[in-house]
Amino acid sequence: MKKIDIFNHVMPQAYLELVKTHSKEPGIVKRMSGLRMLWDIEHRVEMLRTRFPDVRQVLTLGLPAPELIGGPELAPGFARVANDGMADMVRAHPEQFPAFVASLPMNNVPAALAEMDRAINELGARGIQIISSVSGQPLDDPEFYPVFERATLHYDVPIWMHPARPATRADYPGESKSRYEIWQVLGWPFETSVAMARIVFSGLLQRLPTMRIITHHCGGMIPYFAGRAETLWAQLGSRSADGGEADVLKRLEKPPIDYFRMFYGDTVLGGAAAPLACGLAFFGADRVVFASDCPFDPEGGPMFIREGIASIESLNLSDEDKGKIYFGNALRLLKLSKPEKQHGS
Repeated sequence: MKKIDIFNHVMPQAYLELVKTHSKEPGIVKRMSGLRMLWDIEHRVEMLRTRFPDVRQVLTLGLPAPELIGGPELAPGFARVANDGMADMVRAHPEQFPAFVASLPMNNVPAALAEMDRAINELGARGIQIISSVSGQPLDDPEFYPVFERATLHYDVPIWMHPARPATRADYPGESKSRYEIWQVLGWPFETSVAMARIVFSGLLQRLPTMRIITHHCGGMIPYFAGRAETLWAQLGSRSADGGEADVLKRLEKPPIDYFRMFYGDTVLGGAAAPLACGLAFFGADRVVFASDCPFDPEGGPMFIREGIASIESLNLSDEDKGKIYFGNALRLLKLSKPEKQHGS
């Protein structure tokens, strides 16, 4: 069965040089520089051809996003470098890479809108990627609404949401930095969940009901704490000193948990089947998409693809549901043509 990997990462070499020059996170520079399959696209293509001939990858930029390495004046140029590089990869290898997703300089909204226009209209981007917060600002800040509005109402393209939390954000107030990479392993799912909650309770999904946001790592914490989220947020305001947040529930047209189910979740869970089953139970097969997070695995590329497929196969899903997860939902989201039928599938 053909598969479309909708959330994996590359880094054009010109963008990698910008990261090396401008990033203030030496650990990130070390990590990105050491992952050959991130920036050596011929190496990536060879891996796909020889080991996963049934997999096509929709390319997204690996962190750091443009606004994480440059201020409002520099980030737009950095985004152009990233998008031009990914567009070149798609043009050079359309069989392996049917599409790419545009990165935007979210710390400069007018420039982000202009780059969205350029990337979609001139380069052929099939969506946009944002991170879970922008320079300390939440995504539900009114400043960013024009980005969501244009992507949804004007272009009708999906939005990839990637979590971000720096190592410099300590786990405890008395410490200067996070330890044991807690900032990433546990912090990123938390950041995804927080961003989802802000989008829900701000009413952003109510204003833009056709907006399609793909959450990395299958919705962060939300599917696994769905019971807690549903029952405690149903009492919103009961723990607040002034109780004013209870008015939020009156403004929403349906229970909060129903808005959380409007997001999409990908299958990037390290190859673990149990949390994937939980994510499928929460979102449903129509809103779960196959993805690998390639090449951020211990093998530098193939492991997350291989184990992600194995986790899906282990759940004894119907062929119809597997078809939705592997390629059907991606085709619908990206408006791509159906992949050619594989012999024996």
